[in-house]
Amino acid sequence: MKILMFGRGTIATLYGWAFAKAGHEVEFYVRPGRAAQLPSGVDLRIRDGRSRGGAVAERWPTTLREDLDADFDLIVLSVNHDQLDDAIAFLAPRVGNATVLMFGNVWEDPATVVSALPADQVVWGFPGGGGGFDGSTLRGGVVKNVFLGFCDDSNRGARYRAVHDLFERTGFSVSENQDFRSWLWFHFILDAGLLAQGLAVGGRSGLLRSRGAAREVFLLMREMIPLLKAKGGTPRLGAALVSRVPAGLLGFALRRLLSGDNMVGFLLRETERAGHMTRELGGVYARDVLADARRLGVPLPRLEALEPAFELAR
Repeated sequence: MKILMFGRGTIATLYGWAFAKAGHEVEFYVRPGRAAQLPSGVDLRIRDGRSRGGAVAERWPTTLREDLDADFDLIVLSVNHDQLDDAIAFLAPRVGNATVLMFGNVWEDPATVVSALPADQVVWGFPGGGGGFDGSTLRGGVVKNVFLGFCDDSNRGARYRAVHDLFERTGFSVSENQDFRSWLWFHFILDAGLLAQGLAVGGRSGLLRSRGAAREVFLLMREMIPLLKAKGGTPRLGAALVSRVPAGLLGFALRRLLSGDNMVGFLLRETERAGHMTRELGGVYARDVLADARRLGVPLPRLEALEPAFELAR
């Protein structure tokens, strides 16, 4: 399969490497002028969850391109949710017959986000990985699971099956969800709660030091669930867990995850070390959630109280 990774960010590089190792032709689209600024390869210092978190240390040569003149079977779009509008506007007239895998966070209505693309060419997914770059070195990793699902009339036919098979043949396990809109929105409020509270207490170390801070992550999420409903989502198993299990117990489990030498704790450590848990980058989730809550009239007093930790300077 001929695959284009849109951008050369963390997720694009991790999965591009995995696809290339499985024998696929992988290239990265970068902005004009960017190819000359980037090194010809990536130094990988990652954990591969497909092999029980096996360590990978290698130099991987990458192919960069600054145009979309070639034909691709698959374009993987994994950029920050606040960059999606510009990325899709650029892709729409250039996508050709390629399948487009939407592979990341979305907070707007998914159908609206991709309205400029041919609906039958869109497949929805979500990665299980993270980390960040330190110069030409990528530190992070992937877990074995990836997530695929359906949003409205997104493709359920041959294109979807081809993406599903691609991941399985690359060694990943696929978890499938019939209501991917609600799944994505729940994941977004999870990120908003974790990052807002993390910013308020000084990051991962602050969450580890304080039982109350870890508990607050889930109280923040609990108060956001009515917003998910107000936006048209359906709270499902994750929302039921957050609503019914004592927040203190969930906070205890979170601290155990963050402190252990497991993939979750490792990925969060590397993400924080790469500078992604900042007011500007990490705070965007809470800012977008709070803006929607105010627009829809859904009270979020706990999140509002943390606003000084994530709002941008005026």
